[in-house]
Order: sequence, then C-alpha cells, then structure tokens
Amino acid sequence: MSKKMRILIADDMHECILSLLKEHGHEPVYLPIIDRIGILDIIHEFDGLIIRSKTPVDKELVDAGVRLKFVARAGAGMDKVDQDYLETKGIVPINAPEGNRDALGEHALGLLLSVLHRLPEGHNQIKKGIWDREGNRGIELKGKVVGIYGVGNMGMSFAKKLRGFECEIIGFDKYKGEFEGGFIQNVELNELMERTEILSLHIPLDEDTKYLFNETYLRKFKKLKVLINTSRGEVLDTSSLINLLKDGTLFGAGLDVLENEKFSSYSSIEKTQLEELQSFQNVIITPHVGGWTYESYQRISEVIAQKINEIKSGLY
Repeated sequence: MSKKMRILIADDMHECILSLLKEHGHEPVYLPIIDRIGILDIIHEFDGLIIRSKTPVDKELVDAGVRLKFVARAGAGMDKVDQDYLETKGIVPINAPEGNRDALGEHALGLLLSVLHRLPEGHNQIKKGIWDREGNRGIELKGKVVGIYGVGNMGMSFAKKLRGFECEIIGFDKYKGEFEGGFIQNVELNELMERTEILSLHIPLDEDTKYLFNETYLRKFKKLKVLINTSRGEVLDTSSLINLLKDGTLFGAGLDVLENEKFSSYSSIEKTQLEELQSFQNVIITPHVGGWTYESYQRISEVIAQKINEIKSGLY
C-alpha cells in the first residue's frame, strides 16, 4: 500500500486529525460541510474517507470511490456503513469506539442515577417553588442487579463506572466468553432475563437487533424496573416501552437515543409517543450526546488517525 494517502474528511472533526495525518505523510482534505452529491463528485480522487453519521456509506458511494482503501466512521456505530460491501471491494472499515467509550459510560451512569434519584423532577419542582421531599424519595443503586446487554467497548466502560456502587453486575454478549477484569459475571440470556433489575443496552443496530426490545421481549425480564438505552433508538420499540411504563412494570427509563431523532420529520404517531414519554416524571431523554464530550471529540480523531496509520503499516 502506498505510504501517502489522499483522505477526504467529509464531516466535522477535531483539528488535531489534520496534523496527525500530515505527520505520517498523508494528504487530508477537510470539507466538513460537503453534502452527499459533493462527495460523489470527488470521491474518486481519494484513497480514504472519514465521515460521521450524516453520510450513509452504501453501494453507490463505494462504487464511486474507485481508489478507496478505507472508510472511517468517527464514532462507534457502523449501522450506516455497508461493511459487507466494503469487504467485497477490499476496503477496510474503521470506527473509533475507544474514543468515546468513557464519555458514554459516564453518561449512562448519569442517566441511571438521575432516574433512580429523580434528579430532574426535583430540580424542576424547585424552579416552580415546590419543595417535595417525600415525592422525590430516591432508590439506591447499591445492592441492585445491573444487567448489561452487549459487553463491548461501551458496555465495559459503563460496567467500570459502576464498580464503586456496590451493585451486582451481570452481562450477556453472544460474541464473547469471559469478560476482562473479573467484575462482570458472564451469564446466559435466560439468567440475564431472570435476574436483571436495571438493564442497560449496548448493542449495535443491525438486522438482528432492530426492534429486538419489543414488549414481548422486555416482559421476559422478570424483575426489570429501569431501562437505560444509549445504543441506538431503533433497537427499542417506543410503543412497547410506553406500555411498560404505563402499567407500572418499569419504574423509569433513561434514553439518549430515539427511534427517530429528527423532530421535523415526525408523524402524528411519533409526536404522540414523544409527548407520552415526556409525560412520565421518571423518564429522562437526552439528545444523543452520550459519547459527545470535549474530550471525546479530540480522542476520536486521535483514534481514527492512529488506525489509519496502522493500515499503512499493515497492522490494522
């Protein structure tokens, strides 16, 4: 492989990536506001492409990139990248879960503690002049069984953040055996469903996981009281979540992702569902910022640059 690669950066990235790539002899071209049509017009001139989430990497784009040696997603999720087709073309797919896993782990923990201790509701009441101690009585994390569904970079990061809370951490991952560190008990799916009180989702979105967590599946979790989703909105069926909240099966939920995150495109049904979610005092929704911190912004760029340089060296 040629040591020097011309690389199109087609989305917003930390400025450090330019110097990191140039140090290794590459030629980065930074066009963060370019749209899909613009990418298709010039992608044939580049050996590499770096994107975030605005640009789906499908057959059309890959075929246009006749020189492509890699496609890098500046983040963890690869649901908008056709990795199978990339591989048929000999193009290396890259992502950077190492860059934002700590941010995501902290955010998931923040959601969980906010739900258990009713932090947003208490704060909002104080702003309205309401002082209600009994109505905002919290639930301790200590002694609870936390089930982690998917123990990759994100699930492991969340588990590490939980260690000081004296809770029991169990995990299920169909692709893994024992988990590093020895603080997560690896269990079969039936045991996860039998014992989990707090469930945190850390799985990619693909054909197998899309709407996996529907009402039937969720009700198999016999002791489930709190659900945290910081993975992808479409792994969880919103109407099913609402039903479990309505009938009291769930105490609360923390969501950093939604099925549809473009409010301007909402159907009447989606608007109604969002209004219902917002009506629950024990549901917290954040705008897909779990892995989005000042530190992760830079770290993701550093990870991407490192992996690109490893491709050049034949190490990746």
